[in-house]
Amino acid sequence: MPPKKKDDGPKERPVLGRFKSNLKMGIVGLPNVGKSTLFNVLTKMGIPSENFPFCTIEPNHARVNVPDDRFRWLCETYQPKSEVPAFLEIVDIAGLVRGASSGEGLGNAFLSNISAVDGIFHVCRAFEDADVVHVEDRVDPVEDLEIIHNELRLKDLERMENHTGDLRTKEKRPNFTKDMKEELVMSEKILEFLKGGTDVRFGEWNLKETDLLNTLQLITAKPTVYLINLTEKAFINKKNKWLIKIFEWVKAHGGEPIIPFSGIFENKLFDMPADEKAAYCKEVGAQSALPKIITTGFRSIQLIYFFTAGEDEVKCWQIRKGCKAPQAAGAIHTDFERGFICAEVMHYEELKELGTEAAVKAAGKYRQEGKNYVVLDGDVIFFKFNVTAGGKK
Repeated sequence: MPPKKKDDGPKERPVLGRFKSNLKMGIVGLPNVGKSTLFNVLTKMGIPSENFPFCTIEPNHARVNVPDDRFRWLCETYQPKSEVPAFLEIVDIAGLVRGASSGEGLGNAFLSNISAVDGIFHVCRAFEDADVVHVEDRVDPVEDLEIIHNELRLKDLERMENHTGDLRTKEKRPNFTKDMKEELVMSEKILEFLKGGTDVRFGEWNLKETDLLNTLQLITAKPTVYLINLTEKAFINKKNKWLIKIFEWVKAHGGEPIIPFSGIFENKLFDMPADEKAAYCKEVGAQSALPKIITTGFRSIQLIYFFTAGEDEVKCWQIRKGCKAPQAAGAIHTDFERGFICAEVMHYEELKELGTEAAVKAAGKYRQEGKNYVVLDGDVIFFKFNVTAGGKK
């Protein structure tokens, strides 16, 4: 009998999405639910957020720093001349309305804007306010969630019907290749899956199907973080009649992260001096939700970062999760990847515990890793490389 193949354990599922480091989170929701208010306090850009539908027409873009105590500790330890934190790019997309997938409101343009981002912050309003217009003339966040979910799924259905239809038309031609036939079979599978009512990101896809999905960039393939906008009182007291119903809806639709926040509370903190802000948060027993929103969004699109650290600079280099050492080196410079020799790695936790790079080396925890090393979030790395061109180093 031939020897049994070694069982390497469960294989990791192929990851949907672009394998790049410049990924974006889009803020999505119905009009007047607090999207631009959230964008303003996140980015401090002061984008208009007036009380009428479609205030945001063209999407607004901004980069917001990712808060990280590890980065701050490295900066305090090395006292560098330059400090460069990780960032998350955020896009404020105008509100969708019922029927957007068939062109209602400014739907088609806005759905295209959602297609261009890599993950979604879905903002949902869970408060009554007669002074803030609701596009549906009522407040029912669960119904709002359903509207957006249906519009995004219908747009993906349209896209897949068109894609599959084009392939079926080409199937009748003599130059229809084996690869095209395989793509048609996969497209039909994806289309049937969508017709079943489940978002693409929750499907079981093999590597080839994942590759196809990553070229199509369907909206329901994008990870979602649900942000529930509450009154200040409800946020501080952690009580709102809709939260349990929202949790149940999200659980039934994939169970992705839910983060309650209050646009009013965040706006109030935004205008306070630092010492007054700290005193107010202590008094009411609540903290800003913004750091959690930023870090959750960053992780949801499969981004991590490693550090380079020294007297000249402490810098976060963001990469996709699962990136190997040569590709991580390429985030710094293409020559680093092309001439990769090895990565000298310290784990942040070990560096902090032992205090210095010299202590890490003395403890035998300073490691040299080769081209197959998968970089971990928080690694502190020094790359060795050698690029020879025309016989010169």
